[in-house]
Amino acid sequence: MAENLREGLLLGVGNPLLDISATVDPEFLKKYDLKSNNAILAEERHKPLYEELINLYKADFIAGGSVQNSMRVAQWFLQKPRIATYMGCVGRDKYSEILEDKATTDGLNVRYQYTDKEATGMCAVLITGKERSLCANLAAANCFSPSHIENPENKQLIDIAKYIYISGFFLTVSPESIQAVAKRAYENDKMFMMNLSAPFLCEFFRQPMLAALPYVDILFGNETEAETFAKVNNLDATDRKQIALKISEMEKINNKRKRIVVITQGAEAVLLAKDGRVTEHPVTKLPQDKVIDTNGAGDAFVGGFLAQLILGKDIETCVKCGIWAATQIVQRSGCTYEGKPNFQS
Repeated sequence: MAENLREGLLLGVGNPLLDISATVDPEFLKKYDLKSNNAILAEERHKPLYEELINLYKADFIAGGSVQNSMRVAQWFLQKPRIATYMGCVGRDKYSEILEDKATTDGLNVRYQYTDKEATGMCAVLITGKERSLCANLAAANCFSPSHIENPENKQLIDIAKYIYISGFFLTVSPESIQAVAKRAYENDKMFMMNLSAPFLCEFFRQPMLAALPYVDILFGNETEAETFAKVNNLDATDRKQIALKISEMEKINNKRKRIVVITQGAEAVLLAKDGRVTEHPVTKLPQDKVIDTNGAGDAFVGGFLAQLILGKDIETCVKCGIWAATQIVQRSGCTYEGKPNFQS
């Protein structure tokens, strides 16, 4: 293990959500006009969904939110508490207490911003067969304000972090906070990383996404997100390898290192665009009966990747660990794990 594995090395900023996870029938999706294997933000018509899910189905509560999941998985690999710090906004209620308790138990240094305006955010994780549909009601997560990162204690935590990871989902909440953290990362030569997170973000939050991109050292995304990004930004490419390459070559402010782009493709090989070329990294194909829930696979991939990155491993090992982590997570319900990871690089 790297000798300099210290507290606060990794910082994650995102939307803390309490996941309400349940297996539902396709009719339930139809009722709320949801698609399997998709992620959306809740609208007014989706509000009754959460109560209904808790009352009608056997639902599990899991500490969630994309970045918080990735931080938890990274901590699982590192087996040393408080290497990762996590920031996001929650309500002052029993749900934020559940969230903080679970996240702290998983080793995170949790630095939530608290609001009285909204309840803690929730995400319905609707499982149909091997697919999942996410419907997030951000609620309190929407109330994150830049004042939180200006708080002296939190500012100090940003300053001591060497690796910073923010999800695309956070673009809907506080683009100005993303800009502030990204600029600080650039000025102090920290590794700044983001995720495309969902196709709708590439479409409807294109401007704040493009404003953040020049600061991004490593960009993550899946195949549908990458294809949507290419389409809305007129990259003139449909081949995923070409898309990854073109994104890696877009404007970048910190020219000390070239941008790396990592595109996951479900059960197909992971694409890695680095130094002007694209390599494919095969994933472990599981028998169908082993796949329980694909929710959290992408978050777990990033968590495994980040754990190896801050241990100073090469990018290929980071990808390999990401694949290993995702393979473990899909064999369980929700973004959960147990025991110690036995990943072999």
